[in-house]
Amino acid sequence: MTDPVLSPSAAKPPFLLALGERIRNLRARRGLTRKATALAADISERHLANLELGTGNASILVLVQVAQALQCSLAELVGDVTTSSPEWLLIRELLEGRSERELQRARLQLAELFGGAGDSRARAARIALVGLRGAGKSTLGRMLAEDLGYPFIELSREIEKVAGCSIVEIHSLYGATAYRRYERRALEETVQIHPEVVIATPGGLVSDPATFNQLLSHCYTVWLQADPEDHMRRVVAQGDFRPMSGSKEAMEDLRRILEGRAGFYAKADMTYNTSGHSLDETFAGLRSAVRQRTGMMDWAA
Repeated sequence: MTDPVLSPSAAKPPFLLALGERIRNLRARRGLTRKATALAADISERHLANLELGTGNASILVLVQVAQALQCSLAELVGDVTTSSPEWLLIRELLEGRSERELQRARLQLAELFGGAGDSRARAARIALVGLRGAGKSTLGRMLAEDLGYPFIELSREIEKVAGCSIVEIHSLYGATAYRRYERRALEETVQIHPEVVIATPGGLVSDPATFNQLLSHCYTVWLQADPEDHMRRVVAQGDFRPMSGSKEAMEDLRRILEGRAGFYAKADMTYNTSGHSLDETFAGLRSAVRQRTGMMDWAA
């Protein structure tokens, strides 16, 4: 079977262009290369590239036309959780068209309503560092934990303890769904066991909304930012080239991953850039910022 390819001169329907952008963003958010995604989906890399470029199989446009004729969204036509009951549809209508700030307010109020929002003082005593690999979560996390007298938890190691095998083995033996399940359980146990802790989280944790909601509810979260070049330099210095291994466009992939996850990382309580300063300067600035933002003014000077 030949993969469908539109001629370069053919007009690309806006819907397919938007679909391609969503596919690229989802792939980047999960830190997957195009080759890895194509293998997981059991389709050719060329076909996936066509989809991302907006030149893939256009049969879905028929569904768009039907949805327009019925004056409903495509999601409502094909069915998702927000179409499963009248209440879901009414809630979705209330949220439709709201700004990011309004949606955040709604999320926080829902979390409080259903008991998902942790006590602010308890949250302040659990510091969780989020961000892409190479941002400094492990190094700065250990330093911060030592300074506070808190335990330091590398969540990836806790995931391996829960699963009884390495991260690589989890993915190869059980798949991404099982990994996310172990990740969520490891976070739940860490929060339950440690009222005071500094946690370095895996870069892709934000890809799972349920786990990320849990982190935001029970921990004071800090997004450790860094320039893409610094991310790459630090990762290579560690001898770890995941998830860009084998990619000829490693920097492009890394930038895409950052772009895909930035909106989620930005939900953290605080953002701190780790580029452009020495380790000691970076830690001093982070320590001061966290102390001020969490109100822990009685820390050791």
